[in-house]
Amino acid sequence: MGSKDSTGSSQHTGRTATTGSTSARPGARDRDSEGRARNARPRDGLGRPLPYDASGVPRQPEGVVRTPEETVAEAQRLLDEGKPFHAHEVFEDAWKSGPDVERELWRGLAQLAVGLTHTARGNVTGGARLLRRGAGAAEEWASASGEATPHGIDIGSVAAWARELAEEVEREGSPVDAGARAPRLRGADAGR
Repeated sequence: MGSKDSTGSSQHTGRTATTGSTSARPGARDRDSEGRARNARPRDGLGRPLPYDASGVPRQPEGVVRTPEETVAEAQRLLDEGKPFHAHEVFEDAWKSGPDVERELWRGLAQLAVGLTHTARGNVTGGARLLRRGAGAAEEWASASGEATPHGIDIGSVAAWARELAEEVEREGSPVDAGARAPRLRGADAGR
């Protein structure tokens, strides 16, 4: 189990299964080779834990340092595949490893991905809240920095997509298909 991170979602201390796990015993905590708690359970495409013996979606490696171009491309690929939880991890790596002046940009984008994750899981209230929070954070960063399209990301269109999706899920009250509703991070057509 993790703590709340700055996206408002549960933070898991590790994303990759490591050796030395003692997870096979009921009630035992997964541990890495250094004894730190790690969650080694496989996960589905929306990041939900599966039984230990299930086949899951490969998890994003933790702590990868990418260029902004690589970050946007990898996150878009994962969003298009209906894996917003995994895209959030890519954005999280960027906010942790990138320059301090861009932390809030990547954090806002991570919140958007977590918001899409929650709406796809059926958490309408939490998903809508995170979509709006992420849109606001990204727009705030763009306004303060004077950059409307950092690294080619169309902040205005992405924020509009997030708010429209938040309104839709609150109105409809049902989960969305994450891949079908993934935003376009670049270009005028940010939503679908």
